[in-house]
Amino acid sequence: QLQLVESGGGLVQPGGSLRLSCAASGFTLNDYCIGWFRQAPGKEREGVSCISSKATSTHYADSVKGRFTISRDNAKNTVYLQMNSLKPEDTAIYYCAADREWGLCVLFGPWYEYKYRGQGTQVTVSS
Repeated sequence: QLQLVESGGGLVQPGGSLRLSCAASGFTLNDYCIGWFRQAPGKEREGVSCISSKATSTHYADSVKGRFTISRDNAKNTVYLQMNSLKPEDTAIYYCAADREWGLCVLFGPWYEYKYRGQGTQVTVSS
């Protein structure tokens, strides 16, 4: 089965850290750029970060710059999102998506256009 699976979410206090993983099964991520998205209750899904297939380029939303870091390990077929200095407004369901088109990833293109999309992992930042 071809799928992306997110993991690593949970409950964390403000100022804390989490590392999310996006693992592919049934296909290799080597040729795909990966985007991380999030959706908070009552809000639209928004792009958070993306990384090119060879990790030569990354892009971040202004709201997470300097706090989040995206990386990938193609040998493990996994992409990571390290989230530091978390704030309550970071609370959301986090999703990853994969596509061959860097133009789609870097512009945080429409979610439904990505070839592969995960089911999400909940991140809650609260004291």
